[in-house]
Amino acid sequence: MEIAVVNKEGQETGRKVVLTDSIFGVEPNDHAIYLDVKQHLANKRQGTHKSKERWEVAYSTRKIKRQKGTGGARAGSIKSPLFVGGGRVFGPQPRDYSFKLNKKVKQLARMSALAYKAKDNSIVVVEDFSFETPKTKEFLQINKNLKINEKKSLYILTEPNKTIYLSSRNLAGKKIVAISDLNTYDIMNASVLVFMESTIEALQKKDS
Repeated sequence: MEIAVVNKEGQETGRKVVLTDSIFGVEPNDHAIYLDVKQHLANKRQGTHKSKERWEVAYSTRKIKRQKGTGGARAGSIKSPLFVGGGRVFGPQPRDYSFKLNKKVKQLARMSALAYKAKDNSIVVVEDFSFETPKTKEFLQINKNLKINEKKSLYILTEPNKTIYLSSRNLAGKKIVAISDLNTYDIMNASVLVFMESTIEALQKKDS
């Protein structure tokens, strides 16, 4: 599959890049995508939720009424979950939500996500550009030139670029990642993938 390379003015440069079938043409595996996205979201959870159980509530342990003769059920402590302010039964406790996922499954999931974007013609390849200083206005103009201003876009760079990142961080729906940080969740969450021209070759060399 070939895609024309455009410049930051949105005009075709006359060059084309070839998307290899070994990455962008694989048969998508939905279950692998599901597992990878699930792991990504699980790893982001802090897991610091906590409620006090019966033994942690700061109340007296005095027996609140006599055992018999009241006409009601027996009660031994105001800490009982049956009373307002008492401990909670089986409440949430701090835990780690992360889980292991095989490297090949994650690789398959990432390639499957890229294949979906290639099928949907949701990939744009732009010749390499940078800014001398952070310029949000210029970055916004590039998005308008590429006709993706209203779309949720993921810019994929060969390596981290501070000026491009600082130029885009105030814009909603725009995210910058390097190849090393590319993940299935970000790919599926974006409407359009914007690759730098040099990034395509680096990505295909990395995942080949």
